[in-house]
Amino acid sequence: MANDKSTIHLGRLGHFDLQRALIPWEKRRAEGKAMRRKVPRESHGVWEPGKKRRDPVEIVLESNRGRQAKLIPLRMGRMAASPFAFFRGAAEVMAADLASTPISGTNVVIDGDAHLGNFGFFGTPQREVIFDLNDFDETTVGPWEWDLKRLAASVNVAARENGLNKKERRVAVQRCVYGYRWNVNRLQKMGMLDTWYLHSYPGRENPLVKIDPKSAAVIQKCVAKAEQSDNHNLLGKVAERGARGQWRFRDEPPILKRVDRATRESVIGGLTDYVHSIPRERSYMLSRYHVEDVAHRVVGVGSVAMRAYLVLLFGNSYDDPLFLQVKEAAASAYAPYLPALSQEFAHEGKRVVMGQRALQASTDVMLGWTQIDGRDFYVRQMKNMKAAVPMEWLTGASFNFYAFACGSILARAHARTGDAALIAGYCGMAKILDNALADFAEAYGNQTENDHAALVKAIQAGRVKAETDEGEPWKK
Repeated sequence: MANDKSTIHLGRLGHFDLQRALIPWEKRRAEGKAMRRKVPRESHGVWEPGKKRRDPVEIVLESNRGRQAKLIPLRMGRMAASPFAFFRGAAEVMAADLASTPISGTNVVIDGDAHLGNFGFFGTPQREVIFDLNDFDETTVGPWEWDLKRLAASVNVAARENGLNKKERRVAVQRCVYGYRWNVNRLQKMGMLDTWYLHSYPGRENPLVKIDPKSAAVIQKCVAKAEQSDNHNLLGKVAERGARGQWRFRDEPPILKRVDRATRESVIGGLTDYVHSIPRERSYMLSRYHVEDVAHRVVGVGSVAMRAYLVLLFGNSYDDPLFLQVKEAAASAYAPYLPALSQEFAHEGKRVVMGQRALQASTDVMLGWTQIDGRDFYVRQMKNMKAAVPMEWLTGASFNFYAFACGSILARAHARTGDAALIAGYCGMAKILDNALADFAEAYGNQTENDHAALVKAIQAGRVKAETDEGEPWKK
C-alpha cells in the first residue's frame, strides 16, 4: 500500500479545546479495533522492494550533503563495518521504505530512529538511573508503526550479528512487539498525568515483569556504569592541565580536535543564545560557569560529519566541571514523506529538543537549542549518568528480554503524545501483529544485508570513499 503526504494526517495531536470532553477510552479502543478493517494487521508483515525503489547508496550519499566533507569518508567507513552499523546510519533509507508501507492512521510524536541501540540508561535530576529512549535527531509527528517497524527490524539485524538463527530472531522480534502491545494495553486506561509520571527504574524490582538472572546481571552492570559516568570521570579522559594550570582538550584527531579561535567564539556565542531556550532558573545556574575550552568531537554512526562540539566549562572551581555537547540538527529523515510541522518547529534544534521532551520520561535539565553561523544546533550534557547495553552481551533470554523492554518503553513514549486506547485497540490482545512484524523484520533484515553489501561494493569499486577511525582506507 503506497502512502503519500495526502494520506498521512496529523489529526488532533496537540490540538487544544479544553471544553471538549475526551471520548471514553473503551470507545476509542473500539475505534482502533475498527481500523483493522481498513488496514489489516497482517498487512504489516509484507516487505518487498518496489521496482521504483531508489538505490540505497544514492540515498546515503544524498544524506551526506551539507556535512563536513573531510569526515564523510569516516561516516562511510563506520556504516560499512557491518549490516547493523549500516542500519544505524541509514535512517534515510528506511524512511523512504516505510513511506510505502501500510499505516493504520494514528499519529504520535515518533522518535524516528528507535532502533535497538538507541535505548539506554540516563540520570534523572534526582540522580536516579532510568531506562529510556535515546537519540532524537529524526523525531517528528508520524505513524506509530514506523517507530515500531524500525525497532523490530533492528532486533532482527542485531540478532543476526549476535549469531541467532532464523527461529531465534523471530522469537526475539515477537517479544519486542509483545512488549509494545502489553504496555500500550496497560496504559490505555491509565490517567494522562499518571502516564507522564511513569519512569522505568532498572535497579528496582518490577512486580509486573519477571526478569531472568542473566538479564538482571547485564542490567546491574549497565546501571553501575551509568552511576560512575559523570563530568568528573570524563574530564580525565579527554582533557589535561597545561603549564599554567588551565585545562585543555587532548587532540585525538579525527575523533577529538580543538577548534580555532573563530570557531570557539562562534560556539560560545551560540551558547549565549542557547540560554534563552532553557528555563530561567537554569540560566542562573549556567551563568556561574565559564568556558575553558572547545573541541570538535565525532560521535555515532549516522551523525558522523555533522558539526558537533564538546565544550568544557568550570563553575565553582576546577573541581566543578561541566561538559556540554553542541550538536548540529538537520531535517528529519522522515520530513520528505510527512506534512510539514508548524512554523514553530522550523528550527531543527528545537524540533529535536521538543521531541525528546515529549518522549522521554525525564529529560536532561540542560537540554536546549541555538544557532551557530546560520546552522541549527541543540545542546545537552555530554555525560549525565549515561550508559548503553553492549549488543554483544545479549544472547538467548537476555536478548529477548532486552527486545521486550525496548518495545515496552516505546509504547510508553507513544502513549505520552498519542492515543494509547486507539493504538491498543488496533494492536489487540492476540499475536497477529507480533507475527506480522516478525515476517516484516526478517524480510527487512535481508534487505539490510543487501543494502550493506551494495555500500561495500561501491567502496571497493571506488564510487564511495571510506576510511577507518585511524584515517586508513577502509577494507573489508
